[in-house]
Formats: sequence, structure tokens, C-alpha cells
Amino acid sequence: MLLKGRVALVTGSGRGIGRDIALCLAEQGASVVVNDLGTSLDGRDAGQDPAEAVCTEIVAAGGAAVSNHDSVTDFAGAASMVESAVGSFGRIDIVVNNAGIVRDRTLVKMTEEDFDAVVAVHLKGTFNVTRHAAERMRDQEYGRIVNITSSAGLRGNFGQTNYGAAKAGIMGMTFVWALELARYGVTVNAVAPAGATRMTAALFERSGTEPPPEQDPALNAPLIAYLASEAAAHVNGQILGRSDYAYTLFQTPRPIAWMNREGGWDPESVAASFDATLGTHLQPVGMVMPKGMGADD
Repeated sequence: MLLKGRVALVTGSGRGIGRDIALCLAEQGASVVVNDLGTSLDGRDAGQDPAEAVCTEIVAAGGAAVSNHDSVTDFAGAASMVESAVGSFGRIDIVVNNAGIVRDRTLVKMTEEDFDAVVAVHLKGTFNVTRHAAERMRDQEYGRIVNITSSAGLRGNFGQTNYGAAKAGIMGMTFVWALELARYGVTVNAVAPAGATRMTAALFERSGTEPPPEQDPALNAPLIAYLASEAAAHVNGQILGRSDYAYTLFQTPRPIAWMNREGGWDPESVAASFDATLGTHLQPVGMVMPKGMGADD
């Protein structure tokens, strides 16, 4: 077992991809804090307790788990969930920042509340939890942080200004934290998962198709379990993903073409030279969607 004796906190792990991550980490020997508010997809309505249900599954399989119902958007609540791990199991070794909501709308239809709510959960929530966990990991000189990003932030996706902005911001924080925490034996990576969950159900409903086997959300968990292990000590500051049955590695934005003019440029010379130089390397935008899925307004 890759994670025997380790303690993990997985936010938003009552359902979907987060649930499968929590179950996989437990199978690999980790004691797990299962954090989930039990809200609806847009983060408004609570009333269920999926976190406790996942804990029951883990314990029934011979593992150790406790539930937590603090909100990642609350700075003190994030501290409380980290302390829940320490209080229950003596330390915290692994954080998977998975909690998320969606409120999809095109730019001209998106409200300020829609934007703020999604950014608060994904971007600020990732900061809040990591900020508190990193102190513990620094002091014990060991830690694994796995942030959940998305191709919506790495490539763009129709109707997801709020979600895409937050997920791109998580990529940026991953790079910064990887630099800051490496000296303490803490690695920070990000994964852009894929899978048929509540977040993608509407896409399959519109297409009238059933999710194919390669959209099983459990397929993401083995990669995250590896990144959370001692075996991945050399992997730091990386953005990984999943496509069908493959794991992928993203390269960070970097210069791929140049146009140079001695003494500098004026607008007319830029216009005259752009298409033949930089213009030949323009990249497409947008996520690569599974067959039968698409987005509309």
C-alpha cells in the first residue's frame, strides 16, 4: 500500500470524483478526513450527509475515516478541518483540494453572485485549506498537496467564466507553492480530472447518451494516490490530467515563437509581420469534449 500510515484530507469528497479519491486513498492505507457540506451542485442547498456515507464505506472496508462538514470558503473552517485530521489521526500528510460548485452562464448572463460563489469555493477554498495544512507539513518536513484544476481553466470552456478563472488561478497557485514548499519536503501538483458526475450530467442529458466506460470518475483516483505518495517525491509543480484511459501531462504556457525587429516595433510593422511569424502558431481554444457532448448557451 502506497499510503500506509499517512493521513489525508479530501475536500468535497462526499460524491463524484472526490468520493473515489477518498476511497482510493483509504484502500492504499491512508486515514481519511472526508469533507463535504452535502450541498446541491450550485452550492445553495444542503440537507444530505454524503461525507458520513463515504466514511461508512471506508470503515466497512477496514479503513479509518472521519467526516467533516466545514466550508472551504471559510478561513477558520479550513483551519478546523485540518485540525480535525490532526486531532483524529495525529498529523496531516496529504491534502486533495477537490471541493467545487458550478454556476454556468455566458458572460453577459452571469451575475456577480454567480462569479463570487464559484471563485470562493474553488480558488479561495484551495488557498484556505492549503494555507493551514502547509504550516503543519512544513513543521513535520513532509507533505503532499494535490490541487484539482480543470481543462476549463487550462483551455477555456463555453459558459464558464467563473469556473475557468478559478481553475486557471489554481494552476498559478500550484506553481508558486511548489517553489515555496519544496525545501520542506512538500510537493504541490495539480490534476485536471475527467468523469461523468453531477457536474457533467446535463451534457449527457442534452445529447441523449449514456456516459461511456472511460468517463468513470474512479479512473482519476490512481494518479492522485500516486502523487500523494512518497514514490512521487520527485514530481513537483506539475499539471497532469486524464483523457479516456490515459494520464496526460500539460506543459506550462511558454514562448514558442518569436518575431524580432531591430530597434523595436510600430503598429504598422507588427501588422505586416504578425501573420507570417507568430500567426502561424496560434492555438485553438476550448476543451476537448467526449463524443456526444457539447455546450450551448
